[in-house]
Amino acid sequence: MFKEKPWLKFYEPHVPEHIDYPKITLPEALEETVRRHPDFPAMIFMNNKISYREHNAAVNRFAAALQELGVKKGDRVAIYLPNCPQFPIAYYAILCIGGVVVPCNPVYTAREMKHQLNDSGAEIIITLSSMYPIIKQIRADTKLRHVVVAKIKTYFPPLTKLLFTLLLEKKKGHKLDISGDANTYWFTDLMAKASEKPRPIENNWDDTAVLMYTGGTTGVSKGAQLTHKNILVNAYQCKVWLNAKEAEDISMTALPLYHSYAMTTCMNLGTLVASTLLLIPDPRNLEDVLKNITKHKPTHYPGVPAMYVAISNHPDLSKYDVSSIKACISGAAPLPVEVQQRFQELTGARLVEGYGLSEATPVTHSNPVFGENRIGTIGLPWPDTEVKIVDADTGKKVLGVGEVGELCIRGPQVMNGYWNKPTETANTLRSDPEGGDPWLYTGDLASMDEDGYFQIVDRKKDMILGAGGYNIYPVEIDKLLYEHPKVLEAAAVGVPVPGKGERVKIYIVLKQGETATKEEFIDFCKENLAPYKVPKFVEFRDELPKTLVGKVLRRVLLEEELKKQAEQ
Repeated sequence: MFKEKPWLKFYEPHVPEHIDYPKITLPEALEETVRRHPDFPAMIFMNNKISYREHNAAVNRFAAALQELGVKKGDRVAIYLPNCPQFPIAYYAILCIGGVVVPCNPVYTAREMKHQLNDSGAEIIITLSSMYPIIKQIRADTKLRHVVVAKIKTYFPPLTKLLFTLLLEKKKGHKLDISGDANTYWFTDLMAKASEKPRPIENNWDDTAVLMYTGGTTGVSKGAQLTHKNILVNAYQCKVWLNAKEAEDISMTALPLYHSYAMTTCMNLGTLVASTLLLIPDPRNLEDVLKNITKHKPTHYPGVPAMYVAISNHPDLSKYDVSSIKACISGAAPLPVEVQQRFQELTGARLVEGYGLSEATPVTHSNPVFGENRIGTIGLPWPDTEVKIVDADTGKKVLGVGEVGELCIRGPQVMNGYWNKPTETANTLRSDPEGGDPWLYTGDLASMDEDGYFQIVDRKKDMILGAGGYNIYPVEIDKLLYEHPKVLEAAAVGVPVPGKGERVKIYIVLKQGETATKEEFIDFCKENLAPYKVPKFVEFRDELPKTLVGKVLRRVLLEEELKKQAEQ
């Protein structure tokens, strides 16, 4: 553990070493925000504004409706929705009555949904009409007792709702008849019949609040048990770090709310400081993103590198006004230097890199938003967050400044463990011989400079064992490729070569209108990398496989390569 904490001297003046957290739950924080700012917009969706008073009334009604369906403290309730008002309403309603939220990726297939529902033991799910067929397909193979179906058009403005009903509802797969399906209800019908408020339930800080499933990039997903304390603390840390002011900001919410990143930095932070969520249902619809920025003037835009790449390279960016954006924190994947610099030049916004993982609710590090931003680093540990770097082989030897090893974290935002997975929990949360809370072993390789700024070198699992036994870090190659003027996106992967171990293969997406040869990129790498790091193979693609959050799925690229090799 870095007992000296050199990073403290680089904290901005408003950031303390320790924070005095209010010992409340997020539903209680929402009630307090409504008391102070009842008419401030909680959400903007399809140009429709929903006030905090209206939002809280819907939360209370839906909480009562869930109780009438039999939801008790500790019951898991799944949310299978894109970014729409029903997501925050359902999330806070479930927490309000002591339920456990199980957020589900809205692009999950039937197989993936069945695993998550069965693993969590969820008996109720809230989904969207267009996604209901997937739930209907797997329902008999799960423990689901009740299904609640929301309509995307419910919170549209009147004219937009009418046009959608006439022209798009059926065409887009939203037209649905559930009348013959047992224990299946419309979201709005349940709300209309429910009491105004639920029966009061006592929530404790140490109660599980969210099962946040991880593993979309590494394999079978596991449910990280996040407590009421975890989710309140991390949102509060975010409030302090950003120096967020009450009832001032509009938060661009293009990140999907099912993911811990948006859950904390958009939804839960918004509840604490009465900011407005500008909800974007499909983050890949760049035109919708830019139109909403131009019209509604968001000030805060948490995102991932893929989002900033897309905006920076949009051919008609000059037609949109993105000058309202003041602060952006990039997470979920390494932020290439070229992407960071170009986005800041084009928008005038301050874009800094941070770091987190679902097991830590998720944020643990960030560059100061308006202090010293060291490009290429994930910045400084947040208040109350302890950090150490250990050797990657044994995980026991604590390393010093400048040495690369596995990043370990301890703090009030760290999960209780994985749901029903004691072995995985023991491997990830390890006790400290000197006492205190266990350390979260992140699986990420990192180093710290003498001032306390951290740099992620790569995922431990993604490290390539090159010729001669040298370690090769794919992120280093990715970052170099982003410096090439023709590259839109890039990813490096270690692929097996019979009799020779692993060799580097790079996947390139070229910018629109560009052409290039494989030799051009190999020569570029030869000029900038040690010989053992130079790629042996190059493949051009129209796109790279990604999670909905925008993280490149190296695992999928490798699986595709292995399949091709097996077929040869």
